Amino acid sequence: MDHQENHHVLSFTKLAGVLAILLVLTGITVGVSYIHLGFLNVPVALAIACTKVTFVLLFFMHLKYEGRFIILSFIGTVTVIIIMIGFTFWDVAYR
Repeated sequence: MDHQENHHVLSFTKLAGVLAILLVLTGITVGVSYIHLGFLNVPVALAIACTKVTFVLLFFMHLKYEGRFIILSFIGTVTVIIIMIGFTFWDVAYR
């Protein structure tokens, strides 16, 4: 029974780099909130937020190093959430 799990340990420099990226994206979010983009304010803010969530999921939650089943189940969950939020927006828009 020579079963050995491969554990991954991220280096401090990689984690610090991801943290720096997240802080820069937070600064960009704050900066964009002061710029009037019309109807694009919400999509731009959501795009930045999705980018930040991607970094957190990939590096801090180690999704980058998981198997295919975990990744596919995550993508399926996000797809269902997007559909449900889309239905909510659609319902509110056409009342």
